[in-house]
Amino acid sequence: MATAAFHTLGCKLNFSETSSMARTLEQDGYTRVDFNERADVYVINTCSVTEEANHKCRQMIRRCVRINPEARVVVTGCYAQLKPEEVAAIPGVSLVLGSNRKNGIAGFLQRLNENKIVTSDILHDKEFCPSFSSGDRTRSFLKIQDGCDYFCTYCTIPFARGGSRSATIAETIGTARQAALHGAKEIILTGVNIGDFGRRNGETFLQLVKALEEVEGVERYRISSIEPNLLTDEVIKHVAQSKKFMPHFHVPLQSGSDDVLKLMHRRYNTELFRNKMTSIREAMPNAFIGIDVIVGTNGETEEFFDDAVNFIKSIPFSQLHVFTYSEREGTLALKIKPVNPVPVRQSRNAVLQKLSSERLHSFYESHIGKEAKVLWEGAEHGGQMFGFTENYIRVVRPYEAELVNTITPVSLSAFATTKELALNIG
Repeated sequence: MATAAFHTLGCKLNFSETSSMARTLEQDGYTRVDFNERADVYVINTCSVTEEANHKCRQMIRRCVRINPEARVVVTGCYAQLKPEEVAAIPGVSLVLGSNRKNGIAGFLQRLNENKIVTSDILHDKEFCPSFSSGDRTRSFLKIQDGCDYFCTYCTIPFARGGSRSATIAETIGTARQAALHGAKEIILTGVNIGDFGRRNGETFLQLVKALEEVEGVERYRISSIEPNLLTDEVIKHVAQSKKFMPHFHVPLQSGSDDVLKLMHRRYNTELFRNKMTSIREAMPNAFIGIDVIVGTNGETEEFFDDAVNFIKSIPFSQLHVFTYSEREGTLALKIKPVNPVPVRQSRNAVLQKLSSERLHSFYESHIGKEAKVLWEGAEHGGQMFGFTENYIRVVRPYEAELVNTITPVSLSAFATTKELALNIG
């Protein structure tokens, strides 16, 4: 029986799509094995947000070839869509699938001799391919939307994933029910620009959120990255009163400088962003708020960076996800001056990483002594198991198999001695 192994680089959206590809090949008779094992087919789902992401893809390809020189290596995802010829020229690559050709992987493997590169004109592709992750039966990433119409100056996503598109609410509910049948107690809504859900179908993200409440078997939902201009007050209010949607938001800021936001062609300013953060904190005082920030972009002067740091310090958040700017071919940002040297970018990253660590530690500390409900995960780590509270605090306890994929009330007692930040239970 043929075997297949999978490796995912990049975002949660990629993880949901990799899982769907794996189920497709399993239905076609393949047995899934670990990526470090000898397999007949290796599938690498790539990211291309930075040059480092492209480098990691090339490393994974070389690893596959070392393990099994005769294996068929399939590369798909954003790197494959953006630079298919470059990827196809890497020794060992058998098939390059564009972003919207992943769902047909089984058929393309059967016709390997016909074409090595299978891509589409992604900017004009209207097809939406639903997916959800099922490798971890506790949590599932549910793809509700794909593509983006924004064309921010630093970003290649529209060229890698095409324009914004989604399924209908009814179709999305059907996919959520499938995830529930696979045992998922928690679903994370993922996409490129999820707040844009349903726009071409005459539906809205808020309508989807309300409809998902009725899916049986799912006890928790989380909203992944959502643009601040699309995070409506109605969505915030609904999450605040919902029993299923968790008090957890992930919102891209990208820069706390209005001047840099204009250079990026972002669709909001710092005043709007501040209002959204304040609305979340007022409606849900204990909500976890994660914020994306890019540092060192072209045009980000020292003065603009100082403005950004001061703004970020002034708003309520729990953690920053800090990205160092990386030039991407074909983006308008390449025309913007001045260009920051890499050491400057790295030093600015360090400033915000330090601020993030301080805020996250304070957020955890403020919850010591409080009661919470934790969904326990299945992996065992040296006799311990981890889980997350409603507001995304990581909790650790001694491993008990019967607790996996259950939600239990706990008392948060103290910081745990683990490599990653976590709280013990009382």
